[in-house]
Amino acid sequence: MSALPRLSLPVPSVQAPQQWQRIDFISDLHLDASEPATFEAWAQHMAHTPADALFILGDLFEVWVGDDTQDPFALQCMDVLQRTTQRIPVYFMCGNRDFLVGDALLKATGMQGLSDPTVLHIDASNDTPSALRLLLSHGDSLCLGDTDYLAFRAQVRQPAWQQQFLAQPLAERQAFARHLREQSEARKKTHTDYADVDDAAARSWLHAAQASVFLHGHTHKPAVHDLGDRLTRWVLSDWHANAQPPRLEVLSWLRSQEKSPTRGLCRLPLSRSF
Repeated sequence: MSALPRLSLPVPSVQAPQQWQRIDFISDLHLDASEPATFEAWAQHMAHTPADALFILGDLFEVWVGDDTQDPFALQCMDVLQRTTQRIPVYFMCGNRDFLVGDALLKATGMQGLSDPTVLHIDASNDTPSALRLLLSHGDSLCLGDTDYLAFRAQVRQPAWQQQFLAQPLAERQAFARHLREQSEARKKTHTDYADVDDAAARSWLHAAQASVFLHGHTHKPAVHDLGDRLTRWVLSDWHANAQPPRLEVLSWLRSQEKSPTRGLCRLPLSRSF
């Protein structure tokens, strides 16, 4: 297993305005033209959620090979994002499938980019004793048991590698993405379990960031983990409309529930989210 990764300080942060009453968190939608029901569920949520802000913590897209794409499905997704950002702030963090999302897409859609990790600071209401600091991440960088993936991640996150890759013709980039997806599907058939986020690493990051909740996606294992010392790790669900039962879950922070033991965090099935 890899050594615990150090957290670069200071950690970038977002301050939630006092008037925000609800914040939505989603990740791992893996939007793809082959899954229209998942896209439609996402589009409906984006159009109708009563949230004051929405945070996308990676893998919004099944694959993203560059902001110069003219794929009709990608343009359809961009239109949904544009419409949403005209109504509420939308924050986006790259995941392992869409790490090539760049400034051009953010500008075109109106989304605000997030570093991984980022602290979300929520001021307490008048009747709560303290503020809440959430450490947001996609989560893949702390899956320390997945050494092969971490080596690949270290390579493709290098600016030089990305510059060279994005300079290739779009068709070649798409072929590379298909190859990676085929490898991923083959691995799913031969592996019954995958590395999870390392709890010791999560605790280390939380202490360094002076946060109490580590909130991430990537693993597709929605749960709440007690890390001790009043620290918790909340895992977002992936989205799959055609699964049985469907996986279409939103994790929300509600100011009206701040007094709860989880300090306002709750899971909402999509049918209840608006």
